[in-house]
Amino acid sequence: MEEKVKSGKEILDDFFENIGTIENVDPEIAKMLNKLYNDDKLTDTNFKNELQTLRETDVDKD
Repeated sequence: MEEKVKSGKEILDDFFENIGTIENVDPEIAKMLNKLYNDDKLTDTNFKNELQTLRETDVDKD
C-alpha cells in the first residue's frame, strides 16, 4: 500500500479548514484566520488589523 505524502499547500489547507476544532482556539480568531487564508490575504498586516477589529468589536459588546 502506497502512502500519499501531502504537499505543503495541502497541509496548510487542512490546518486552516480545521483550525476551529483545535482546543482552546477562539472561534472568532479561527474564523478570521480561515477567511484570510482562503482569500489569500494572510499577511502580518492583515492579521494585526483583523485582530484589532475583533478587539474593538469585543469591547463594544460590554
